[in-house]
Amino acid sequence: MRALGAPLVTVEIHHDQLFENISLACEMFTKYAGYTEEYIVFDSDLYVDGKGVKLDELFSVSPTFNKVIDPTVPTVYVANTTIPGSVFSTSPVLSSTYQSGIFKNQILKLTTYSPITSFNAALSTNFTPSGIGKCDTDRFVNSFDYDVMDYRKVVDVVDFEEGSTTGVNTLFTIEQTLAQQTYFSYAMGNYGFDLISWYVLKNWLKDREKLLAQKRYFIFDPRTQYLVMTPPPRTPGSGSRFYGVLFCYVERPLKDIIKEQWVYQYALALSKITVGMIRGKYQGTNLFGGGTINAAILEDGKAEKDKLENLLMQQGPVGFGDAAPPMFFVG
Repeated sequence: MRALGAPLVTVEIHHDQLFENISLACEMFTKYAGYTEEYIVFDSDLYVDGKGVKLDELFSVSPTFNKVIDPTVPTVYVANTTIPGSVFSTSPVLSSTYQSGIFKNQILKLTTYSPITSFNAALSTNFTPSGIGKCDTDRFVNSFDYDVMDYRKVVDVVDFEEGSTTGVNTLFTIEQTLAQQTYFSYAMGNYGFDLISWYVLKNWLKDREKLLAQKRYFIFDPRTQYLVMTPPPRTPGSGSRFYGVLFCYVERPLKDIIKEQWVYQYALALSKITVGMIRGKYQGTNLFGGGTINAAILEDGKAEKDKLENLLMQQGPVGFGDAAPPMFFVG
């Protein structure tokens, strides 16, 4: 609002429109740049036949949790209405803690929610239970976005590697033999495989995996968050259990995205377009004092919007100098 001239200039835009523009900017940034690169190791017994592995919930499991509770117990409680501080005036402890009351959408853990309901059980109707089951209610889950009250979604799955615990298939493999032959070729005389032969055979092994279907293929649906494998793992207890490693792009929390400079500038450009469209309806109208309404801000907003979209789609987050410096050059 201040970037558009408020409070010295009247800005013809509603706060709901501002919030909507900020939401659109966050959504746009998340689609192209607002994600982190993360790895996760999962157990094949978690695979559900006919569905797959639900990755957003899988990423929500924190290794720091040392106990499992009833999954019906919520992680947090969200205030669905404002509670004034005067409600807690008769409680010496709560009156000092909530002197200004509780604002709408405020998040409380179980340890802070319980004293409130113990003080007045009727206040439980002012809160909505939410969060993740099967976790320690005294801790926040890093992979849960408490600003939107939902899991951090997986944007895409880049790679999958299946582990093995048989021993023979990890040490005495063709790849390991070729690597030893290549080493001996250069270290102990001119015999064995050279680097070119090793490269050709590695490509042949990849083609062999495809032709004989020795490698599992996966399809990830970002909407349902399910990862489907072909061929699928067998049912638990069948003896074919394995551990796999997934390389994924995961959405960043909203609290991190909202701080991005691109998000601010894009939301401002959308707001300029909104103000320009509103003013355009009254363009040419004579105002008191002889002035007229100028809707030129509409074209400014469109130009800034196109520039920012090109910056994001073509250069990603590096457009604002966020990229790491190059470590080497080839020339």
